[in-house]
Amino acid sequence: RARPDKSLRFPRPLVIYLFSNAPGVCKYPAGPPAPCGWGAEEAKRFSKRSGTFPPAHSHNDWIGPPDKHSNLRPVIFYVSPEESPLERRLREARQEAQEKEEFIYSRLKAKGLEMRDETGQKATLNAEEMADFYKDFLSKNFRKHMQYNRDWYKRNFTITYLMGQVALARALRWLRWKKKNS
Repeated sequence: RARPDKSLRFPRPLVIYLFSNAPGVCKYPAGPPAPCGWGAEEAKRFSKRSGTFPPAHSHNDWIGPPDKHSNLRPVIFYVSPEESPLERRLREARQEAQEKEEFIYSRLKAKGLEMRDETGQKATLNAEEMADFYKDFLSKNFRKHMQYNRDWYKRNFTITYLMGQVALARALRWLRWKKKNS
């Protein structure tokens, strides 16, 4: 069942979800299947997986049940009507990171990591055989893992940097408002 980000659990990658109350999220007009403030495309995808979508009055990002292919929880990002260009960049970076992770993990799961015997059945391994299997797997895929880690850190540091900029812009906007109303 879908739940708001306040009761958030941290799936992979952690940094994407750390600041899930970060600024809003989709400039898509709300279509008939989507409540006001939510991207129609996102809401359709989310409701297909979970059978629900966020209520119209909610102003939070929503995290759904784990995807059966990638085992990652999909996130529907709330779109604030007053979304600034900086906030839009942040939302798009977060969405792009989510889509990329979903693609990578679903592809990895489809490929399968288990060791198989001659007939194609999953082989039962003891601890020593499993250690050898994973050592071989990691050494064969070393370059892929290095590239993935580089990309992951680059994406998430960009998101963190944008979150800092948005937080600073909001603080300055609040201080200007407070000074004007004093």
